[in-house]
Amino acid sequence: MHLAATFVFVALFVVITVMGFASAHWRRGDMEHLHEWGLGGRRFGGWVTWFLIGGDLYTAYTFVAVPALVFGAGALGFFAVPYTVLVYPMVFAMLPRLWVVARRHNFVTASDFVAGRYGSPALALAIAVTGIVATLPYIALQLVGIQVVIGGLGFPAGGLVGEMPLLIAFAILAAFTYTSGLRAPASIAILKDLLIYITVIAMVVVLPFKLGGFAHIFASIPPAHLLLPPIKGGNFGLQSFYPSLAFGSALALMFYPHATTAVLAAKGPNTLRRNWIFLPAYSFVLGLISLLGYFAFAGGINKLPDLAPYFKQYGPQFAMPGLLLHYFPGWFAGMGFAAVAIGALVPAAIMSIAAANLFTRNVYKAFVNPGCSVKRETDIAKRASLVVKFGALLFILFLPLQYAIQLQLLGGILILQTAPAIISGLYTRWFDAKALLLGWAIGLGWGVWAASLTGFKKSGYALHLGGYVIPAYIGLYAVVLNIAVAVVATMALRALGMAGTHDATQAADYVG
Repeated sequence: MHLAATFVFVALFVVITVMGFASAHWRRGDMEHLHEWGLGGRRFGGWVTWFLIGGDLYTAYTFVAVPALVFGAGALGFFAVPYTVLVYPMVFAMLPRLWVVARRHNFVTASDFVAGRYGSPALALAIAVTGIVATLPYIALQLVGIQVVIGGLGFPAGGLVGEMPLLIAFAILAAFTYTSGLRAPASIAILKDLLIYITVIAMVVVLPFKLGGFAHIFASIPPAHLLLPPIKGGNFGLQSFYPSLAFGSALALMFYPHATTAVLAAKGPNTLRRNWIFLPAYSFVLGLISLLGYFAFAGGINKLPDLAPYFKQYGPQFAMPGLLLHYFPGWFAGMGFAAVAIGALVPAAIMSIAAANLFTRNVYKAFVNPGCSVKRETDIAKRASLVVKFGALLFILFLPLQYAIQLQLLGGILILQTAPAIISGLYTRWFDAKALLLGWAIGLGWGVWAASLTGFKKSGYALHLGGYVIPAYIGLYAVVLNIAVAVVATMALRALGMAGTHDATQAADYVG
C-alpha cells in the first residue's frame, strides 16, 4: 500500500462526496421536475457550463487511455487532439439552435426534439435506445479509470477486497446522483478540472528534467511510434485512416446523450457559444496528456521492478499512473489518482442521468405511461439512473475489460447513426420520419456488420471488404449510407404522396 497517496486520495474523495450531496441545495428548484433534476433547471452560467462540458467530454478514461494508446501504438494516439479541435466549429452553429427549440418546447433530450419535429415516437425511440446502448460501456470505462488508480494505490486485484473500493465509489456516485441530479457533477467538475490541470502541467514540466530533456525523450522513441501507421494490406495506397477517424469521432462526440444533456443545461445559447470559443483550452491539455505516453515509453516504466506487476495486471493503461508513482512523491501521486477517479465520477454521473432522461421521456412516458405525473416522471428517471450505473458496474465485475473497450469503440459508430435525424431536423423538415428511420436501421446494421469483420477489436479501423482493405473510419461509411437511404426513401415517399408533414415546432422556435 502507498499510504501517503491513499490518504490524500481518500481525503479528496471525502471532499467530493460532501460536495455531491450538498449540491442538491445549490440554486435549488423544484426537484420533482425532470428539467430540474436532469438538467439543473437550465440555469448553469458560463463558468459552470465550461467546467461541466469539459468534465463531460474529457473523461477519466481519456486521461488513462490516451497516454496508454500513445505508449502502445505511438502517434496514432494523437488523433484525440485534432478531433476535439474539429468538434467546436461544428457544434458552434448547431447546438445553440437545439438549446433554443428545446427550451421553448420543454424538450429534455435530443429524442424529444426528434419526436416533436417529425411526429414520430418510433424514430425518437430508435435514437433513445441507440443512445442508451452506446452509453452503458462508456460508463463502464469510467469505472475502469477508478479501478486502475485503486490498483495503483496498492489494493489487491480481484476478489471482494480488491473490488470493495470500486463498489464504495459506485455507491457514492449512485447516492449523490439520485439526490442531487445534474447539480452534483456540475459542482464536482470544477474541483476535478483544477486537479487535472495541476497534475498534467506538473508532469509535463517535471518529467522532461527527470528523463533527460525532450531531445532525449524523442530520441528514445522508435521511428515507427513517431509516424502514423499504414493500413496493413491496404489496396488504395492511402497511408492512414487518421483524418477520417478524427472527423468521424468529432461528429459523433456531441451527439452522445451526456454531451447533449450538458448542452441543454446551459443558461442560454450565448453561454454555449462563448464556451465553444474557450473550450479548446482542454484540447491543449489533451495534447500534453498525449505526450505522457511518450514519456512512459522513454522511461521504460513497464520494465521497472516496482511497476512491472501493475503493467502485467492493467497493461498500457498503467502508463500515466505509473509515471505518477515512480517519479513523484506519494502525496502528489495521491492527488493525481484522485483527479482521475473524480474525473470518472463526473462523466459517469452525467451519462447515467442522460440515459435515465432518455428512458423516462422516450420509452416510459412515450409508450408505457403517457399520462404520468411530473413527480412520477422524475422518480422513474432517478431509478433508471441507478439501473444504468448498476449495468455498467456489471460490465466491470463480470466481463473482460476488452469487451467494454470494444463496445465503446462500436458506440461511436452507433451514435453517428443518430446524427442525420438530429442535424437535419435543426435546419429543415424535408426528410420524412419513416425514411430517416430506415436510414438509421440500415446504417446501424451495416456499421455493426462491417465492424464485425474486424472482430470488433478495432471498430474504427479500415473497412475489410471482398479482399480489399479501404482505409477510413467505418462509422463515416455507415452514416453516408444512412443519409443516402434517407434521401432516396424521402424522395420516393414524396413522389407517392406518403411523406409525413407533422411538425410541433415553428421556424421562429430556432432563432435566439
